[in-house]
Amino acid sequence: MARGGSSSSSNPKISALIVEDHRPTSMLHEAILKRNNMETKVVNNGKHAVELHSKGERFDVIFMDYNMPEMNGAQATKKLREMGVRSMIVGVTSCTDFERVEFMAAGLDKCFKKGLTRAMVEEVLQKLKE
Repeated sequence: MARGGSSSSSNPKISALIVEDHRPTSMLHEAILKRNNMETKVVNNGKHAVELHSKGERFDVIFMDYNMPEMNGAQATKKLREMGVRSMIVGVTSCTDFERVEFMAAGLDKCFKKGLTRAMVEEVLQKLKE
């Protein structure tokens, strides 16, 4: 996967898309990712994430909520995978076990219970290095 930008530390800048409709949660996730030297972009539903990729934008990792208006996380993840998007897609959600199974089957690489923590981000960063 291509990495975005250069870095002032030993870790290269990683580009991250946050797909989350609850503004306080997206702000928290964005702050955690930026503290981990990641470049971020935020959209508030799965449809917007698909549209960005349709326009040629690419990210190293996508942090995706499940419950969102217009297009939920499972629908967006499935569509992105059908479009050939190879970014790591990480679910960050409070969905039910049934929804989590659907979400994983749509093409997630990993799924965490909401809210995102520094330890979760470090796990994702380690996986991206593999």
